[in-house]
Amino acid sequence: MRQILQGFVVAFAMYSKIPMPKIQWTKENMKYCVCFFPLIGVVIGLLMRGWFWLSQTAGFGVTFRTCVLILIPVAVSGGIHLDGLLDTADALSSYKSREEKLEILKDSHAGAFAIIVGICYFVLSFGIYSEMTAHRLAVLSWGFALSRAFSGFGLVQLKKAKNTGLLRTFSDAAANRRVAAVMAVYIGAAVVLMICAGGLTGGICAAGALLSFVWYRHMSYSKFGGVTGDLAGCFVQTAELVMALAVILCR
Repeated sequence: MRQILQGFVVAFAMYSKIPMPKIQWTKENMKYCVCFFPLIGVVIGLLMRGWFWLSQTAGFGVTFRTCVLILIPVAVSGGIHLDGLLDTADALSSYKSREEKLEILKDSHAGAFAIIVGICYFVLSFGIYSEMTAHRLAVLSWGFALSRAFSGFGLVQLKKAKNTGLLRTFSDAAANRRVAAVMAVYIGAAVVLMICAGGLTGGICAAGALLSFVWYRHMSYSKFGGVTGDLAGCFVQTAELVMALAVILCR
């Protein structure tokens, strides 16, 4: 039980900015920490629904409400997945060899394409979330757990591009079969909740996450030889944008 509780702390300390007790990371307490990764998505979804209700109750305008909505996931995650999206944009735009692309992923500097993609991402997000309703958000809110469940599943099941890095560290420490089984349960639960909240809209939204995962695997294998932490972050951001777009396109 202690290892499980410590795994919860490690997951939230690594993948969120939610304050957690300081503990030493060991292979034992990292074994199941990935199992708690989707719970960060649950927190994000609940905060977004809470903010939407509060903004409507207080009579805030659409612009202010939308700005806060798109910043909640960034604030909770600390931008760790957004960083992966930007690094991936730089690497893919380089048209260099696989090894050089992997080196670009490690570069802490943001290139021109990272900036362009970042601006486009937030502009598109603003446009999408300005169309959000309480009903649509009730569906989408579970998507933040779904994207992280798919990411956790990929962490233990997909081929790694490198023998080093944060994703490799978590993967090597994880109890792969059990973590994969837990992620499958999360995925199933999130899909059911999305369908219960929105019927066909929820199903289409979940399909968007699945298609994003298929693209993530194909892109990672073909361009980088496997997955990395940055590519996983790119997937999370992409899946969440695709799901949000799917929700507002479904009438």
